[in-house]
Amino acid sequence: MSMVALVVDDSMLIRYTVCRFLEQRGFAVESATNGAEALEVLSRVRPALVVTDMQMPKMSGTELITALKSKPETAGIPIIIVAGRASGFDQSEKRANFAIYKDIDIEAQLGKALDAVSGKAGRGQAAGK
Repeated sequence: MSMVALVVDDSMLIRYTVCRFLEQRGFAVESATNGAEALEVLSRVRPALVVTDMQMPKMSGTELITALKSKPETAGIPIIIVAGRASGFDQSEKRANFAIYKDIDIEAQLGKALDAVSGKAGRGQAAGK
């Protein structure tokens, strides 16, 4: 049974890039275009990893992370945020396990992010801060 990753981004290009990268690493990938859609997916799927953009319509990445952290069954899922370098989210969002920038080589960064969280992914432990 392959691990599921949930990719949340309103940019089709970034969603495609991230989904393809994760599929190549053996993940089954679900995707959503905003936080509200992501919660819909989460009602039926329990991913091993969430990769989310921060600035999205309807429901932002920050709101999505708050929703994830508020429930015991999703609180321990590792979160990788995708942020614009100028947005400052990489510094301000302390609840994510890793931040990557959408304006530089996403795949190289995703590789590092996966290595960083893979110690946690699949074991369901909350990341110690």
